[in-house]
Amino acid sequence: MPRRLICVGPRQLAWQSYDEPPLEGAQVRIRVEYAAAKHGTEMALFTGYGLARGTYDPASLLFRQEAPANPFPYRVGNMLVGRVIERGPEALRLEEGARVCLYGGFAETAVVPESRCWPMPQGMPWQSAVCLDPADFALGAVRDGQVRIGDAVAVFGMGAIGLMVLQVLRLAGAHPIIAIEPLASRRTMAEMGGADLTLDPTACDAGAEIRAATAGRGADVCIEYSGSRAALQSALRGVAYGGTVVMGAYPAPYDAGLDLGAEAHHNIPKIVFSRACSQPDRDHPRWDNNRIYAHCWDLLRAGRLSGESIVQPIVRFQDLLSEYPKIATQPGDYIKLGVRLA
Repeated sequence: MPRRLICVGPRQLAWQSYDEPPLEGAQVRIRVEYAAAKHGTEMALFTGYGLARGTYDPASLLFRQEAPANPFPYRVGNMLVGRVIERGPEALRLEEGARVCLYGGFAETAVVPESRCWPMPQGMPWQSAVCLDPADFALGAVRDGQVRIGDAVAVFGMGAIGLMVLQVLRLAGAHPIIAIEPLASRRTMAEMGGADLTLDPTACDAGAEIRAATAGRGADVCIEYSGSRAALQSALRGVAYGGTVVMGAYPAPYDAGLDLGAEAHHNIPKIVFSRACSQPDRDHPRWDNNRIYAHCWDLLRAGRLSGESIVQPIVRFQDLLSEYPKIATQPGDYIKLGVRLA
């Protein structure tokens, strides 16, 4: 029987065998060849910090504690690349053998409607395909920040989304692009990925350095994807008068020390929260999450966005029990965990 990886409790993983269901309608069966994790969202559950808020109630638009969140067990993993090995009676779009990308947890096979698959052209790197997510959130953040050609932009946090934001900013014509990241290995990746300047916030006053790099003006837009309270404070300190701070991270509750007086009060920036999959989009009805996906996929297919340097390390499927927890314990080495099944 095929296996998949599940999380049965905070920081507790297990293999689960599963039956192969018969196909219905337009479903297709995929033999998975590669896969990747989504670090921020998955770590919120895996480590447990994302459970304290309770459960989001879409009717009231509030998190509620009346029904404590208990997601366990849940499937671990985010995106897959594989080949169609069987088609349901109404599946007409994808041929057997077609190489596709789709959402799904770490497993040896997947069954989904064929409409949920993105067909991959020959030669498209699988690492780029599994970076559709984070590319959608990166594009959403840049759009929510209303970045225009020539804008100075500072990006906080060089995880997978932050690194993809750099690439989107290059396409948007931003300059200079400033990356702020405490881990040296990730700053190196930012330099390779398009940053004009990288800053170590533990070794400098990042807000002041952003101003120094922009002739004293500050960044027109700061995009925060680290989830750090100190990073948000530096963004408020380094953003230009009347500029925009885009909150893209999904952090745990901040500790004490966030100062919303000082620079934030005097320089009157806009603070915008960005989440590409919160609908309707700010530019509804012209833009929605499906349009963001479609545009990102076109950019990835064409090689204008790339995930080849972002997906690392790449480990074997059978080693996931020991490798997956290192996302939390070794962030300098684990940017976006890739998995090889083929």
